[in-house]
Amino acid sequence: MRKIILLFTCMFGISVFSQIKVLKNESLVEIGKDNSVGLYKKENNFTINYQDLNTANLNTFRSFSFQNLNGDVSGLYELITNGFINAPESNIVLELPNDIIELHYEKNYGQPTVQFIQYINKNKKYVGKSQFLTRKQVDKIFGRANGKSALYDKPATMHNINAAKSSGTASTAAPTSNGKDKKQENN
Repeated sequence: MRKIILLFTCMFGISVFSQIKVLKNESLVEIGKDNSVGLYKKENNFTINYQDLNTANLNTFRSFSFQNLNGDVSGLYELITNGFINAPESNIVLELPNDIIELHYEKNYGQPTVQFIQYINKNKKYVGKSQFLTRKQVDKIFGRANGKSALYDKPATMHNINAAKSSGTASTAAPTSNGKDKKQENN
């Protein structure tokens, strides 16, 4: 009888304190990345990851996420790039579902740059800051330089990526940016 109770206790203890669960593998697609700032897509959610320069520990990475409901990713890109053309007098404040983001524009070595300032959980006490980004870096992060901006509205699933690889056909079209070809951009 003692052995049965001991066996029952051991089996119950293992099932109660189990810590490892197998989760469904969901696809994460990198849209673009430059240094320590990157834009990623998971289904219809977009996440910007960055290394927090506002902490003493330089290994601190932060992120903020939003959904692409009404072309919000393209809208954010346009908002950022318009700030390079006409620098706003103060920070542009954006309210996301979980955070408040400010776009801080500043000239560094005569070149306009932007910095993400994140108020984590909408609390002004907890602030994260990204590195300053140039227009070229923003283009790279938002996938404008590599043609991945076409993924904004497409579903990001591993099935679609594998189907494209196995189709046997290759596209000869070069990605363009704002209707310009690469020769015009370099000049």
